[in-house]
Formats: sequence, structure tokens, C-alpha cells
Amino acid sequence: MSDTDIKTAVKEKYGEIATKSGSCCGPACGCGTDTGVSATIISNGLYEGEDTELRSNADLGLGCGTPTAFADMEQGMTVLDLGSGAGIDVFLAARKVGPAGRAIGVDMTEAMIRRAEENKTKLNAANTEFRLGEIENLPVAAGTVDRILSNCVINLVPDKRRAFAEMYRVLKPGGKFTVSDIVSRGEMPDSVRKDMSEWAGCVAGAVDREAYLDIARQAGFRDVTVVSEREYTLHPSLAFGLQSITVSGTK
Repeated sequence: MSDTDIKTAVKEKYGEIATKSGSCCGPACGCGTDTGVSATIISNGLYEGEDTELRSNADLGLGCGTPTAFADMEQGMTVLDLGSGAGIDVFLAARKVGPAGRAIGVDMTEAMIRRAEENKTKLNAANTEFRLGEIENLPVAAGTVDRILSNCVINLVPDKRRAFAEMYRVLKPGGKFTVSDIVSRGEMPDSVRKDMSEWAGCVAGAVDREAYLDIARQAGFRDVTVVSEREYTLHPSLAFGLQSITVSGTK
């Protein structure tokens, strides 16, 4: 199973989600599928406090947290969302940074970029931008971003060290990341680790919680802190556990 195989499986799954009409909140969505371990990590209702127009267009039910709630964004900032999907967190960030700021979304799935662009028009979000690209090779210049967001996406990336290195590269000195993600506790069996549906469901690519935090620190980030967490209840026969965590760190 190569990195290319994993990316192809993930891209196909999320391309399928992007082309569905309306919101994709439920077990047929990406992070939390209708079979296997990933069926236990569906996180609906994360944006219930936001307006209906935003949710109906841009919330596909793919998140596992609310990174925008912890990201300390201010007017005039440039914010980057990794794996931006239909754009929900980009549009929330755009409201925080205002007309003088900018919110950029990067996604590797062409269909997601198209859907996000459609939502940009519907929501009249002039200070947003969407770029096609991979997290391990961001189409963003070095030292140009104030804040980085991501919501249940880095677990889908095979090379997480490269992802965090890229995050460090594009942030300005003193810039911060806030990401929500799935992490594991205990040894995940090969039967799950090698299951492509579990990769697309945000499970097979999850790494140990402490290893995840260490990767961020080794990339150069300081003050790496878990600001929110949630345990998932898995079947008793499984010898490992899963958590969603929201983590922040400073360059």
C-alpha cells in the first residue's frame, strides 16, 4: 500500500462527496462512513450555531472539531485552511478577518474546489480564495500566513511530518496553527491500518496522540497544546481507541 494508493482512495471518496447535492451530514460522509470502525466517529451538528445559508451550502459533515473557535483570529489576518472541502471553515475565518483580511482554502480534490468556488459566489465571500494542492506541498509562499486551520484532514495525509513542515514554512514568525484531528491510543491492527475505507473514514491514518504532538514539536512549533478533546467509544473487541483533539501551536 503506497502513499499514492492512499491519496487516490481518499481523493475518490471526497470527490464523490463533493458532487452530492446538499449537505452530506451522516454516515455516508467521509469522516465516519457507514461501515467499519469509522462508523463510530461521525460528528454532526458541529456548526449548529451558524446561519442556515452557510451550513446548507458549505457544511458537508466532514469535521471532527471546531478549530475556528480556538484560532485567535483578528481583523486583517491571512488565514489558511488545509483540506478546505466545501469551505465551511474558510468562510467562518473570512468573517473573523474582515474585508482587510484573507481566508485561503487548499484542497487536493478538484470537485471540492469547484464546490467551494460555487459557495464563494453564493455567499458573496469576496475575501476568500481556493487553491488546488496537497498539504505536503502547499501552493502558498513562505512566511505569508498568520493562522492555519484544519478540520479532520491531516489524519488523511500519509506523510504527516512533511505536512507539519509545510505548515511551519508558510506561517509568519509568531503565527499559529489550530487543527482538529483524529488520533489513536494503543496499537491499531494491520487489518484496520491497511483498509482503504478506513483511511477515507479518518481512522487508518490516525497516529498515536503523543506521536502527533511530537511531530508538531519536531517541525519547530512551540507551545503545542491540546485545547479540546473528545473520546470515541469503540467496540470492546478493539484493542485501540480513538480521540478527536484540537491542537494549537506557535511558530
